[in-house]
Amino acid sequence: MQFLGRILDTVSSVSNLFSNPYRVRDVQLAEYNGKVLLRQEGRLVLYRNQQSQSWDCLLLCPESSSVALRLFQVSSEADAMNWFPQYTLKLRPFYEMLRPPLKPEMLQPIVDCVRNHPDYSSAHVAVDIGLRDCLKHNYILSQMNARDAQGQTPLHLACERGDVGCVRELLEECQARTDIKDKNGETPMHCAAKQDSALIIEVLCAQLCAGVNELNASGETPMHIACRLGRVEVVKGLLGGGARCDIMGSSGYPIHAAMKFSEKSCAEAILSSNPNQLLAEDPVYGGTPLHWVKTPEMSRVLLDRGCNVNYLSKTGESPLHILTKRGRFEAAMTLLTHGADPNIKGQDGNTALHLAMKLDHMDLIKALMVFGADVEVHNDVGETPGLIAARTSKGPNRKVLLNMLCSVGAERCHPPSLDSPIPSINKAPPPGIGFDDIMYVATAVTAMTRGFVEVDGLKPGSKKMDRLLCLDGGGIKGLVLIQMLISLEKEAGRPIRELFDWVSGTSTGGILALAIVHGKSMEYLRCLYFRMKEQVFKGSRPYESGPLEEFLKNEFGENTKMTDVTHPRVMVTSVLADRHPGELHLFRNYDPPVLQRDPPYTSTATFQPLTVPQGWEDEDLLVVGYTRPPRKRRKVTDEGVCEKECVWNGKVTVCKVFGVFIAQSYLTLEVIGH
Repeated sequence: MQFLGRILDTVSSVSNLFSNPYRVRDVQLAEYNGKVLLRQEGRLVLYRNQQSQSWDCLLLCPESSSVALRLFQVSSEADAMNWFPQYTLKLRPFYEMLRPPLKPEMLQPIVDCVRNHPDYSSAHVAVDIGLRDCLKHNYILSQMNARDAQGQTPLHLACERGDVGCVRELLEECQARTDIKDKNGETPMHCAAKQDSALIIEVLCAQLCAGVNELNASGETPMHIACRLGRVEVVKGLLGGGARCDIMGSSGYPIHAAMKFSEKSCAEAILSSNPNQLLAEDPVYGGTPLHWVKTPEMSRVLLDRGCNVNYLSKTGESPLHILTKRGRFEAAMTLLTHGADPNIKGQDGNTALHLAMKLDHMDLIKALMVFGADVEVHNDVGETPGLIAARTSKGPNRKVLLNMLCSVGAERCHPPSLDSPIPSINKAPPPGIGFDDIMYVATAVTAMTRGFVEVDGLKPGSKKMDRLLCLDGGGIKGLVLIQMLISLEKEAGRPIRELFDWVSGTSTGGILALAIVHGKSMEYLRCLYFRMKEQVFKGSRPYESGPLEEFLKNEFGENTKMTDVTHPRVMVTSVLADRHPGELHLFRNYDPPVLQRDPPYTSTATFQPLTVPQGWEDEDLLVVGYTRPPRKRRKVTDEGVCEKECVWNGKVTVCKVFGVFIAQSYLTLEVIGH
């Protein structure tokens, strides 16, 4: 039976060796009677088991004379002689500080940490396992600022682990140093900045941590790291703890890191703390944060705070140049809608359109041309965007692009000669009747080309001719009207506001009419409509009224009144939608006319008296629903005058329109009825 017992013990030992030789187990001390005792250090002993050819390390337990804890059972003498000294050196503070009785599950994580991190001191092990009570052991206190193979102290490790209690214990009770740098030049504050919590930052800053503004070997402060990783709470904690956001790193300021990695919240926190960071230049290219953006959302963070959209870097490039070179269409569109100049020349005299042509990026090309990019401008080597398109455009884009250039009047280009100066461009008119022709006719026919005589300066008895601009609705179709008005403004040589005595509009045309009478430029309105498309007309119909109201309040002012503008006269059609059927309502900045005699249509229709404007504020103007007349009829009389008859809820009104019809916008109108 004894022989059989020995065989079972040998099989059990061998199976343990194959399973996990470093697993902590309870063993009977009687099993080691007759075994060879090789070494003993304190409460650790090393036996050699000749039967199983193994080396066993035991931890003796004072509370029990019959049971011990086996820390390892290895089959290699070299392994035993390697680990036993480390166990005796590093485990003593733990088995002396841990409350008895000691259990295998209590020691297992400790010995695993010692084995997995042989470069750790006992202080590192205590922090890694989270045994804060053991930090008070004298031996561990002596190792409080020891470094591992990476140069990290226990405080570095506690910050990386995000253990707030351990960090507080190390700083307040153990007097751990905060200025020690690891091999990467990082202080404990750099390690804390990588975590997603501001609690450790607050604890470190409360102790006046010396590393709050230190640069590591990569040229990053803790603020740079937090912005790069998107740790917004850490950024706020650093700012509250005395960290500076104007320290230059290897690739710029922290705001540049936030822009590069599209961390919106971090950028907003920095700009709220230091608005001057809008113009912070990086050390290599001299680019502002706007040069570093990648997305429309990040662009708006800066643009809404008033950054310079056309700022030139040290290389002479605007943010639009950079975004075009990177092919970032959405972000480039955001810049264009906020006033970016597409005709600024950058490196080698290239505009953004030159760069877009080289990329053969159709969406960018179209966007730049819509926003007024010059298709005939030359770069430093005499190339126009059209010439670049002819050289580089391939596949199906080529024909579309060349036809598009032709439609806007671009002349056929020839390769420039280095021996001859840049040729002058004689722009040829586009074939057929085009948009410019309509503008020429419009300006020739209407009264605007006849000297812009003031009404008060007309001779007595002469017929009064007021100029009325009527803008229809249609949502984003207002962009078509804007493009027409831009061309009309260029041909007339005067702002649209000075060309008309009356401006009226419905729906989106009403918004445009109000913007015109407030003196906003046509180029600005073009940008405005694109921004309105992004911010207001989102999702599916019907659109929510809240975004529209906020948008208009921001543009026209919270307390703007209709009566604030006296010239030109403006009327905006709307519907009182709180009743059924809805009733037509006109918002005006003028008093209703006093008629000397009843108009001819009073026999067939009745109208309520027009009210006198009492200075309606903008919230009265922002009606949710706009409607058009349910039926419209037009006919041309023998005199060449168009009579327009509109039916509003069964009530008829007639007016005569003189001039040229352009997309239902009437250049001149004589009102004969209301």
